Amino acid sequence: MENIDRAIINRLQGDFPICAQPYAAVAARLGLSEDELITRIKRMLHDKILTRFGPMFDAEKMGGAFSLAAMQIPAEDFERVAEIVNALPQVAHNYQREHRLNMWFVLATDTTQGINDAIACIEQASGYHVFNMPKLEEYFIGLHFKA
Repeated sequence: MENIDRAIINRLQGDFPICAQPYAAVAARLGLSEDELITRIKRMLHDKILTRFGPMFDAEKMGGAFSLAAMQIPAEDFERVAEIVNALPQVAHNYQREHRLNMWFVLATDTTQGINDAIACIEQASGYHVFNMPKLEEYFIGLHFKA
């Protein structure tokens, strides 16, 4: 990875400017043009250096809901079910784990009922049960990964 890409990753974690041209503002701080910054972000997403770039919204504060969910999927069916789960816009993250419950994902919806609807959709399409684990408490840890 190039040093400028590391600088972009480090700069884009938190404190993203809220203004008419946020990419131009970030680019100026990094000594880049706005077009070069956007091109580099797109390339890092395409090359899977970044898996996601975008805002993190608190669904509950906006009247919605989110929940952690898990499934037990046989290895031979994992990819098929992952495609079903990942196709839903309500799925924020999906990870494979070394555990009996080997697929874990986060659901974020604009209503509380939306969680149940998304789970029902996944269960119907996949044929497997979804374990819903809504949050009991929330802790902010301010996570930042230095590239």
